Amino acid sequence: MVEFRIDRRSGVATYLQIVQQTQQALRLGLLEPGDKLPTAREVVEATAINPNTVLKAYRELEREGLVEARRGLGTFVRKSLGSAPTDSPLRGELSQWAARARAAGLERDDVAALFSAVLEEQFTQSELTHSEKSEQHVTEGDPA
Repeated sequence: MVEFRIDRRSGVATYLQIVQQTQQALRLGLLEPGDKLPTAREVVEATAINPNTVLKAYRELEREGLVEARRGLGTFVRKSLGSAPTDSPLRGELSQWAARARAAGLERDDVAALFSAVLEEQFTQSELTHSEKSEQHVTEGDPA
């Protein structure tokens, strides 16, 4: 079962933190189709947030087609996301990198900013390369 961690200083709305953490658990395989999410009452007891906030997050997840509410039974996962299992060798490498960054004196926000910048750079390059290949294919196939 997933345990939500709410960071009141993050600037991210509480319900969005629940949505994002659920999506991350789905991507990592921590939650799978058929799994039950904690009840709103359980989340409220663990995090001291308003029950309506939990319900808003669950409605958003339901709107995205990720979960379904079953009256009297709870909220259940409908589908998973991605394929980044927690036992991936990449996770170990990333964990080692994060430990080195921390040992080098970087703060959590510094590490997050650095990782986000590299991630953006890598995926932007990948999308550009894919886009250029698509354009080249169209141009080569164009009789003009």
